[in-house]
Amino acid sequence: MSSILRSEANNSTGELPKGIFMPNSAKRHRLGKLWRVVFLSATVVGLIALLALLTDVLNGSWGLVAVQYRIDPATLADRPLSELPKEELVAIVEANVSKGLFRRFEREKPFEVRSREEVYALVEERVTQEEVAHSWPLSEALFHREEIERQMAADFPDAKLEFKSWISGAFLTRTMSSTPALAGVRTAGLGSLWMIALTIVFAFPVGVGAAVYLEEYAGRTWLNRLIQTNIDNLAGVPSIIYGMLGLAIFVRALGPLTSGAVFGVSESNGRTILSASLTMALLILPLIIINAQEAIRAVPDSLRQASYGLGATKWQTIWGHVLPSALPGILTGTILAISRAIGETAPLIVVGASTYITVDPQGPFSKFTALPIQIYNWTSRPQDQFRNIAAAAILVLLALLLTLNATAVLLRNRVSRRMG
Repeated sequence: MSSILRSEANNSTGELPKGIFMPNSAKRHRLGKLWRVVFLSATVVGLIALLALLTDVLNGSWGLVAVQYRIDPATLADRPLSELPKEELVAIVEANVSKGLFRRFEREKPFEVRSREEVYALVEERVTQEEVAHSWPLSEALFHREEIERQMAADFPDAKLEFKSWISGAFLTRTMSSTPALAGVRTAGLGSLWMIALTIVFAFPVGVGAAVYLEEYAGRTWLNRLIQTNIDNLAGVPSIIYGMLGLAIFVRALGPLTSGAVFGVSESNGRTILSASLTMALLILPLIIINAQEAIRAVPDSLRQASYGLGATKWQTIWGHVLPSALPGILTGTILAISRAIGETAPLIVVGASTYITVDPQGPFSKFTALPIQIYNWTSRPQDQFRNIAAAAILVLLALLLTLNATAVLLRNRVSRRMG
């Protein structure tokens, strides 16, 4: 056979005939092109689905609305209410509500200590009482304006047709309200920030510590293999199971701790930000552990041996060489875990997040709500306007998620450059 190959090679060109070593070359190339088309198609389908989702959200966040007022704001002053000072706004409230209601406002919080924004919100809620009678999404506002105007004239003759952005500065700073035009996400946004911050504080050091032990210290015993198997399985447990676990342990069994009773807090129960954060920490802990293990496992063993050769102890090697080298990968896993936690709803419902609350959280022992809970609550309402503000809240949630992820990515890249 070797003589045949040599004789074939000694032809005029000096090259081996392709048919000897690549009898199925054309078939394999066709198969490769087929799989390339399959992978490209999968990518295109995913992008189309994402584009459709974003289009639907953006379509609901802007559009035309038919606005009605109990008292037209233009009749209350000679210039827009947003430009009036606090004293004139107080006078408008006093002139347009009953004396008993004005005294009640004064008892609840004197107007002298109220901010201008608080008085302005009171004018909107109690005096002008803006109400959106009907809304049309952005697509209809752009392409069917004439039909909308005809419907306005027939169904809402006393209303004003306005273009409205449901996501705005006021939407970010207002608290919840039963009136869609006056609702905001401030309380829910602060609740999400509190929850995610405490979740990271609890889950990150525990997860990294567990990963270091399992990779650097634990032997290949049956007990350690059992622990590793259970960690891998816990990463796929449905989130509502973690909610039930949090309800049983953190809300009920550890209620005096999570409610703050042991610290002298008497106006709370176990359904607090602390309980939700501990539950979310359990939820993302397996993800952090598994990703941190992979990052530590990817550190070359030669780096450890070089450290030992210079006389370093095992802990000095881990702290000074292994963890810094693995930190970019660890942060990548943490980013993915946080992304999952910030969008979870089921565990928070079970733990007891409020669906309607107007008081901002002041600490870990406060009652709370979160953006996913608020979005779920608004989408379940029958009025179209609640779906509009739900779409705006989705954009706020996406912006918060992207901001947190971008911060983590910048931190990871900075660590990578320092290690490089």
